Amino acid sequence: MKNIRNFCIIAHIDHGKSTLADRLLEVTKTVSERELQAQMLDDMDLEKEKGITIKSHAIQMEYVQDGEKYILNLIDTPGHVDFSYEVSRAIASCEGALLVVDATQGIQAQTISNLYLALGNDLEIIPVLNKIDMASAMVEEVKDQIVDMLGCKREEILAASGKTGEGVEDILRAIVERVPAPKGSEEAPLQALIFDSVFNPFRGVIAYYRVMNGVIRKGEKVKFFNTGSEYEADEIGVLKLKMSPRDEIRAGDVGYIISGIKNSVDVKVGDTITSVANPCKEAIAGFEDVKPMVFAGLYPVETDQYEDLRASLEKLQLNDASLTYEPESSLALGFGFRCGFLGLLHMEIIQERLFREFNMDVITTVPNVSYKVFTTKGEEFMVHNPSGLPEPNYIHKIEEPYILAQVITKTEYLGAIMKLCIEKRGVLLNQNFITTDRVEVNFDMPLAEIVFDFYDKLKSVSRGYASFDYHMTDYKESKLSKLDILLNGEQVDAL
Repeated sequence: MKNIRNFCIIAHIDHGKSTLADRLLEVTKTVSERELQAQMLDDMDLEKEKGITIKSHAIQMEYVQDGEKYILNLIDTPGHVDFSYEVSRAIASCEGALLVVDATQGIQAQTISNLYLALGNDLEIIPVLNKIDMASAMVEEVKDQIVDMLGCKREEILAASGKTGEGVEDILRAIVERVPAPKGSEEAPLQALIFDSVFNPFRGVIAYYRVMNGVIRKGEKVKFFNTGSEYEADEIGVLKLKMSPRDEIRAGDVGYIISGIKNSVDVKVGDTITSVANPCKEAIAGFEDVKPMVFAGLYPVETDQYEDLRASLEKLQLNDASLTYEPESSLALGFGFRCGFLGLLHMEIIQERLFREFNMDVITTVPNVSYKVFTTKGEEFMVHNPSGLPEPNYIHKIEEPYILAQVITKTEYLGAIMKLCIEKRGVLLNQNFITTDRVEVNFDMPLAEIVFDFYDKLKSVSRGYASFDYHMTDYKESKLSKLDILLNGEQVDAL
């Protein structure tokens, strides 16, 4: 175990995380020159086009330093705020994190929120300044920002370029020297944390996990703690560029398990795997069911494609367990589905994948959030769609979901951003100056206000300089009423 290092890379979108990962794979000879391509760990075409990581990946590298061989497990994390639960489980599987900051842009909102997640899990943080080869790199200024935020020494910050490969050897050396070896006991009962799962049409669901304690062996019966289901470990192994089977995976290491699971809902990210013969007493802390935040109706353009849409959504759900859907019908649009998404980016990706992978053209209704309705009889229920709201004389009160919105911007755009947030029913909580010309503002605001066009407006009032991140906080009582839109005196629920 003393020669294993588990680490992840945390960064804001487009700060060069995937490119840096490519260089690490190249320098450690994990990938031969013939196989090398840009963004090795991003499988989907969508990821390569948009330049974001949607599905996290893991890969094992071997690195020799001072004549000793080390095994480095890189657990990649998605970059976008919609997938922050997946990021939190990936971070819980590591002992260290590379904090990648773009030298041309400085610190952004998601850098900070993912950093807090990592610090909350007591990870060793290695700050890396990326893109130092760019003409517009502000190396000294951004180093000051990192020192202010982390409180580390200036000489601890590594300067690198994912494009040219400069400084990558230093990063590998730092991972070996600074990241602690995994703790845990091989004698203890098996405890493994699932941080991701993928669906393979031939082999079923493949779960990726990090073994915290004990040993997982091929062919033994294992149990998933939170779902209670038992399976046989048909194949286990480590994740190289392709899967490479092993007979056992010991404490501290990262691997995969194939056990013929047909439904991705049975494998939940954050669940604990243990053995049936000698189970552990308690699950690894931090597990939660991922809840959709934004709801929208998806309807086929041609009404006779309803069954095709159902089949397409079923297949998509195998790859993405956080997508939820239920049938609904509308007078104007016919039969369709009410779908729940983690956020707006997630919704856009699902739409795009339906079109590309299944050739399904869909009509999407305006996205909205769920409200808690309390009736005069003392009942409480969730409403996902305005048409499900009871008559006004039966409603005692309605609560809506609130978020903590964190915006980081240049000081010259502060006034315009505050005006925008206050127009969206936001309440200013505090503001902190990160440097003399960069400020972080926190607002308490309703989730419903940001699901439509908030992000686009924020980018336009700040000329693209503001970055935005949010966390769901709580439900609060609001004065809300339902607006019906009539056409020729007929109520149209789709509007």
